[in-house]
Amino acid sequence: MSKSELRTEEGFEAFYKRHRRYLYRLCFTYLKSKADAEDTTEDVFVKVLSGNIEFTDETHERKWLTIAAINLCKNKLKAWSRRNVDSINDTPELAAEEVKDHSDLRQAILNLPVKYKDVILLYYYDGYSTDEIAKMLKTPASTVRNRLKDARNLLKKQLGGE
Repeated sequence: MSKSELRTEEGFEAFYKRHRRYLYRLCFTYLKSKADAEDTTEDVFVKVLSGNIEFTDETHERKWLTIAAINLCKNKLKAWSRRNVDSINDTPELAAEEVKDHSDLRQAILNLPVKYKDVILLYYYDGYSTDEIAKMLKTPASTVRNRLKDARNLLKKQLGGE
């Protein structure tokens, strides 16, 4: 979609409708909060409107939006963790409650380190190939495949060998 098409109300509305649900789900997966996911989804669209971006096709749109959303989510999580380190340490019972949820696959994936969570979500949930993920994350395809393997092993351990 060209810059001029995005600048029209109809063009942007079509673009928004085409991608909003996907972006919201992606942001919610990272942030685990409806409000934060909604805010971050809107931030991605603001970035598109305020940027000088021209997409070649829908695949390019989706890849760009995916990377933008992941980066914004990571930034929010970093900022949140910096602000809340003391409050988490003050309430150990909350941390203990969260550990009980590890039997669920989704929760186990969300608890993976970011480098593993990214490749798992992009590969299994979004259907990207390892080569596509490598381009998006600017890392070698072999690294992506190794991270997938390591993530599967971590999940297997967390889920009791299932």
